Amino acid sequence: MPQDSLTRLTETGAEELLHGICFKTGPPRLLGAELEWLVFDAERPGRPVSHERLAAAHDAARALPLGSGVTVEPGGQLELSSAPASSLTGCVDGLQADLTAVRGALRDQGLVLRGLGQDPRRPLRRMLTSPRYEAMETYFDRTGPAGRAMMCASASVQVCVDAGHEEPGPLGHGRRWRLAHLLGAVLVAAFANSPAHEGPYAGWRCARQGVWSDLDTRRSLAPPLEAEPRGAWTQQALDTEVMCVRTDEEGAPWAVPRGLTFRDWLRSGGQGGGGRTAGAHRPPTAADLDYHLTTLFPPVRPRGHLELRMIDAQPGEDGWLVPVAVVHALFDDPEAAETAYRVAKGLADSYGTHPAPRNPLWRSAARDALSDPELRSAARACFRAAASALPRLGAGGHVIDTVGEFTERYVSRGRCPADDLTEPRQPHAQAPARPHPRTRQQPAGEEARS
Repeated sequence: MPQDSLTRLTETGAEELLHGICFKTGPPRLLGAELEWLVFDAERPGRPVSHERLAAAHDAARALPLGSGVTVEPGGQLELSSAPASSLTGCVDGLQADLTAVRGALRDQGLVLRGLGQDPRRPLRRMLTSPRYEAMETYFDRTGPAGRAMMCASASVQVCVDAGHEEPGPLGHGRRWRLAHLLGAVLVAAFANSPAHEGPYAGWRCARQGVWSDLDTRRSLAPPLEAEPRGAWTQQALDTEVMCVRTDEEGAPWAVPRGLTFRDWLRSGGQGGGGRTAGAHRPPTAADLDYHLTTLFPPVRPRGHLELRMIDAQPGEDGWLVPVAVVHALFDDPEAAETAYRVAKGLADSYGTHPAPRNPLWRSAARDALSDPELRSAARACFRAAASALPRLGAGGHVIDTVGEFTERYVSRGRCPADDLTEPRQPHAQAPARPHPRTRQQPAGEEARS
């Protein structure tokens, strides 16, 4: 039964709500994208941009008559979120027009947008001071610096596709849910664009993925794929720790409990005096559950539709449209979806069942990208399938050409955008073949040593 968002929520009520909202099934019709950008000084890109200049840039972007939503990330990153589009052309054209306007507004202030998954030189200082981000920083600081790096210095391309049919098949929600996770490592590798030269991810092509995997124990993990999707996500959401308990008191900080899962909160009703229930001073409501879901950061987040979150921000004026087009093709064209599922499943099956992104395959994708021979082979097959599907989906010539150029420059050569930043003298060099760095079916815990 629907429950009022301000009345006490029961455990059964929470499960019913999650089952009802996480997968909105039906024929796949809509596509969307969320583009995050790091903001740099146009003349002195190596120098941090002051918070005052960033705030002025954000105000200028918000003042524009855009079709996309404009939001700001904690470190001052700018995000454009497209409206749901009924075609790839509609999605791309809308975002391109809005990006042109935003880039012009920032150019007038001596600033530029840059597509980069992680900026290792950016100070990990929050610009936003809302209670949400105060609480988030407090929560993540308990486990190390990864949270601040994610909040303040990372950027991504997030592609949103419909959940799919209720029925089985290549466009069914169960298959698409599995495909999103199985294909995720291939997308991480192909679009890796956050190389690290030092620190815990030194040598990785996608250090951003390392940051995400090093957040708290459960918040960034995928649920078990062998389970029914609605049930698996419901369990994952309820058994993940509560990041914060909101208050209506003006100016008051939000409580940040320790070790309190949402299920614990439901069962205690906020009546516990200490221990894990400390800080949960009232019963949870449906609105609290909705908010809790916004603090979960798995590689694929079900929000009625599927939000693919594993792709680094891409370089260049139009680099972002390549992952949008490729994901659309591999999900919404039945023939390409079958090919992608077969290829990705065959690759993932040989690496065990540890959840993404904390498993050997995803670690290799983030570290080695397409220099890994198995990931390279899988990416080539998937990009071929996408190239064949795009004309069937009505993609325009510019999109088809841009995907083709990316494929030739990177995928066909076993390279990724990060390699342009680490091998500037050999932008089109063939990655050398080398032995695979690990054995298959690693035992539990082995990935921690990779």
